[in-house]
Order: sequence, then C-alpha cells, then structure tokens
Amino acid sequence: MGYRLHHYNHIFPISRTSFSSFRFNLRVWCCSQSGKNQGRMEQIVVHGSESQVVVDDSNLLQKKISAIRLGGPAKLQVIADFDATLTKYRINGCRGQSSHNVLQQEDPEFNDKRQKLYEYYHPLEFDPTIPLDEKTKLMEEWWGKTHALLIEGGVTYIGIQNSVAKATIAFRDGVTELLELLEEKGVPVLIFSAGLADIIEEVLKQKVHRSFKNVRVVSNRMVFDENGHLQSFKGKTIHVLNKNEHALDMAAPLHDHFDDVNGLSEEKSALKKRTNVLLLGDHIGDLGMSDGLDYETRISVGFLNDRVEDSLESYRKAFDILYLNDSSMHGVLKLVTHLCSTESD
Repeated sequence: MGYRLHHYNHIFPISRTSFSSFRFNLRVWCCSQSGKNQGRMEQIVVHGSESQVVVDDSNLLQKKISAIRLGGPAKLQVIADFDATLTKYRINGCRGQSSHNVLQQEDPEFNDKRQKLYEYYHPLEFDPTIPLDEKTKLMEEWWGKTHALLIEGGVTYIGIQNSVAKATIAFRDGVTELLELLEEKGVPVLIFSAGLADIIEEVLKQKVHRSFKNVRVVSNRMVFDENGHLQSFKGKTIHVLNKNEHALDMAAPLHDHFDDVNGLSEEKSALKKRTNVLLLGDHIGDLGMSDGLDYETRISVGFLNDRVEDSLESYRKAFDILYLNDSSMHGVLKLVTHLCSTESD
C-alpha cells in the first residue's frame, strides 16, 4: 500500500475560536492499493517551510484547542518524551544519540557489552508478536543488565559531563523557546524518559545553558558516592513500557527543594489539578505517559521521524497532530502560544 501526495493551492480555513490567525496549506494523502484507488483516505497535512504535519481529525482537534484555551495556562501541563522528541532524530544526516547511548565508559569493553545488549533487545521492543507481559519482562531484564554494566564499569559524574560534551545529541530547533514560554506562563513540564536523568539534566545544562524552574525530569536517577562514582540507581527502574505519570512515585524530582516527601506530595497534588495536557512523543507507546492522570482534555503531538510510509497509518490515528520527517519544534511553539493566549490576543 502506497501514499501519493496531491497538492492543492487553496488555503484550509480554520475558525477563529480554534486556531485564531493560523491558516494552513491543504494537502491530502490518498491511500491506494496497487496504484488503484480502492477506498479513499483523506487527512489534512500542514506544510510549512520546515515541516509537514498530519491532522487526521481536524474537528476534534479544534474542539480540544478551544477547551484548553478556555481553561487557560493555570490548568495546563506538558508531558514530553526526551529522546527523538525533544532531541533531534538526525544530526548532520546521521542518527543522533539517545540519552543512554551518550554515556561512554572509560573501559571500552563495557561500551561494547551495552551495545550487544542493545542489538539483542531493541528488536524485541518493537516485535508485535511478543505479548505485552512477556515484553515488559524483557525490557526490565535489558535495563537491569545495562545498569549493572554502568555500575561495574565505574561511571563517574565527571565522565558523564565529558560524555555529553562529546556527544552527538542536540535539541530540535524551537525547544529552548518552547521551554522559556512555558516557564513564563507557569506551565509545568514533565520530561519522561526511560534513559538516564543525570544525562538528560547535563544535556540541558550544556546545550541550553540554563535551568527551568518548571521542568521535572522523571527518569532513572544515579546515586554517586562522595568521590563521584556511581554506586546504584534510585528507586524502581523506568523503562519504555512503564514510563507514565505513575513514575512520579519512583523518580526523584529535578530540584533539591522538592526532595522532601511533603514537597513532592504537594507538587503531585498540584499537577493533578492541571487537567489539560499537551503530550509530546515519538512512539505510540508514549501516549501512556498520561495514564496516571485523570485529565479532561489532552492534545497528543507525535513525531514520526523515520520510515514514514510504513508507520503513517497507525501514527496518524494515534496522535491528534503528527509531525513528519524529524521536524522542528516551531509548530508546537506556535500551538502553545495559541493555547496560552486569550481571544483578545
């Protein structure tokens, strides 16, 4: 089954109550089989100078945008995946590193061992024939073995800093501006990752050169001794199949003043009152990141970075908005600007 892109020169009209001043070029993906139109599938593709975006149900999206705008920034929170969502999928034509792959141990033998684990377990992560409960056990096994190698190989905090400095990792264009806008509007951001919190925080420090008071990293967190050597990991392991809002119970918050139990409890309680969610992810499984939240309205934004034809059908149905081919974050920035604005803006 192939997809052919038909071009239209007119503009798709969006009502002011939903998109305000947004006006998008209309394109239509047509689903055909063996070159013949056997059934017709149409969806809106927003095409700008830097990206293509697929919106499968524009009426539903308009209703969600109106509802979130009505609630205002005080009821909004953002939940975002990190690898290949906030970060670029490709850098200079090559696959960018994940927050796990960034870390290079001093003894290359341990890097090789972790790479072999990746080559074995990664295909199993996406194998549709493996039942979910069995796949969950495999992911726990993978993460456990990887973390053991990091401890055995003698990771240090200085080594993390050096690894990030040399890493092929970068944020999508527009991410910094998005985080700044959300901080200005007082909208909390939860970064969920099955990677390493210490790596993610170091990437933020080195690539953005600032911290954000509204950002929390929910990921696997390292425990170092007084000499800066990795001793263990804090709490329950977070892997690709269990990273959701329940992980707040497992992970440490980003800032020291939330380390006390009462402070974290108060923060979780405040987040639950923010019942409108903007969710960002690059995998259909990322939609589960909001499972622990009793939300009223959720807009899900997906990034389909690779093999677009293979996954377009499933991704377009799963996400409210779908960005194709490793797009920038500028479209999301415009969306958030609109969601946090008033009718008079």
